[in-house]
Amino acid sequence: MVMLSCGIPGEIKVFLNHIYEYKKGVRHLILYTLNKCYEPMAVERLESEGINYFTQEAGSQSVNLYFGRPECLAAIHLIATKPLNLLSPEEDFILGALLGYDLRLQCERYCHQKKKRGQKAMQAK
Repeated sequence: MVMLSCGIPGEIKVFLNHIYEYKKGVRHLILYTLNKCYEPMAVERLESEGINYFTQEAGSQSVNLYFGRPECLAAIHLIATKPLNLLSPEEDFILGALLGYDLRLQCERYCHQKKKRGQKAMQAK
């Protein structure tokens, strides 16, 4: 982990910036993947700020931390019910759109995933 001059790891500085953006209304929903060692600190901060959140395992050393508006989190609870790499192209597209990712790039990603899955299905026959 890279420590910055003030002693706060860069990973936490990014997390704190996400909170700032949320509180300023720039973003309504955030997905941040962080090392599990920082999870207690991140959760404590979100709770102290009164920000709704939930976590999802993302690997042996990392966790996905979703936080934001309750209605956005409710939608994510219905979509992200499995590891992100197992989402359907449609679920992946919706998740990206909800997170505010570039819509044009999400469309390209969706089309690429659908084409790739179609090719795999043809090869399996």
